[in-house]
Amino acid sequence: MLSTRFPIAIALVGLLSSATIGLAQDVTTKLPAFLTDHMVLQRDVTNRIWGWDKPATEVSVSAGAATVRATTNAEGQWSAQIPPMQSGGPIEITVKGTTEIKLADVLIGDVWVCSGQSNMEWSVAQSANAQQEIAECNVPQIRHCKINHVPADKPQSDVTSGGWKVASKETVGEFTAAGYFFAKNLQRELNIPIGIIGSNWGGTRIEPWIPPSGFQQVPALKEITDKLGEYPTKNDKGEIDIGSPTALYNGMIHPLLPFAIKGAIWYQGESNMGDGMLYHEKMKALIGGWRQAWNQPELPFYFVQLAPYRYGDPQALPAIWEAQLASLSIPSTGMVVTTDIGNVADIHPVNKQEVGRRLALWALAQTYGRTEFVSCGPLFRSASVEGATIRVQFDYLGGGLKTRDDQAPTGFEIAAVDGQFAPAEAKIDGDSLVVSAAQVTAPTHVRFAWNQEANPNLMNVVGLPAVPFRWPK
Repeated sequence: MLSTRFPIAIALVGLLSSATIGLAQDVTTKLPAFLTDHMVLQRDVTNRIWGWDKPATEVSVSAGAATVRATTNAEGQWSAQIPPMQSGGPIEITVKGTTEIKLADVLIGDVWVCSGQSNMEWSVAQSANAQQEIAECNVPQIRHCKINHVPADKPQSDVTSGGWKVASKETVGEFTAAGYFFAKNLQRELNIPIGIIGSNWGGTRIEPWIPPSGFQQVPALKEITDKLGEYPTKNDKGEIDIGSPTALYNGMIHPLLPFAIKGAIWYQGESNMGDGMLYHEKMKALIGGWRQAWNQPELPFYFVQLAPYRYGDPQALPAIWEAQLASLSIPSTGMVVTTDIGNVADIHPVNKQEVGRRLALWALAQTYGRTEFVSCGPLFRSASVEGATIRVQFDYLGGGLKTRDDQAPTGFEIAAVDGQFAPAEAKIDGDSLVVSAAQVTAPTHVRFAWNQEANPNLMNVVGLPAVPFRWPK
């Protein structure tokens, strides 16, 4: 984020005490702060429940019909594996060690991590039609857990959190809006509990969310990889810079492991404006690093392409759009386009309902195999020069091409070998577009929506907007 609505902050090292320090003062059985009443456990997989107690203590965990046991190690850590359960609930979880803990109203469903910067942190109460959305909320099968803002200089074993909240008119206003509307669409279509973990922070860059293993997977980031031992950086007061590589992964993602999840959604990039295609390399590091951390090589990861906004450089936004588009080449990913629901005067578009719905379309079509859902708008496939015109072919037609105002497609430009682009006319011709400009008689280049204020009208029949592109790159 580039505005001052969410000022960047720094945090003291040591806000999270280590488990072993806590044990020296208190020998009660402990769980991580985000394992609470009302949580959602991931269905159909082995779930781990873990925590701390006195060394060499047997701990039993009862969840539904299963009871499993573990013994703490020399550091007082324990971890128990609960056999896979089908969606449903509620169940109670009882942990018995030195003391007893009971977690009530636990559901079994799908869990998604919702991360990024302010457009993911943006709440339901700040979104369009907020009063109506809050007043009508009564979806007890949706649960939200907010992770507090804490960077760290090394991977932490716990977070600070207010715990899991049941979606209701009393609570939903504070939920991540993009995450809530994503969950609402999934819950309605799948009829299972959906848990969303909001681990996000306005104004943050992508680098702090990336684990060391992610940087190490991407040769283009060797400059950062070679200096990982120097991060996160601190000021002269010993405070951690939240912009440092790995700082937020250490404090806000690593402590979630090994909590089982279904996938992740991501809305970030404003604070990396100017990165251009390097942002694609960082996305590879983020996605690859999280997949390795969760030991899920095909962890679904769906992200939002930035909305139009008046940044300083008119071409900076299209450059990062291109990097985000390139990230679709990473398996099990999907990208939401927002050119039709942005606000060039506001970096925080309030229509998070549609953002969440479009994220859910990717999950429904790709993760859940619901072939009746189209997940994307027209996506550039190829182009060819035909005399004084250029013909453009698309994927994700969703039944065909159209415009949302029934006028000719807008936002197209073409150029000859001199690279001087001119506004172009575009005509829908079956499943392709024919683009031309009277002053460009020998076109060699075409681009679409290649401007930070773009608001083109091209979409597919199901109403999803076309993806900005340029050809050749």
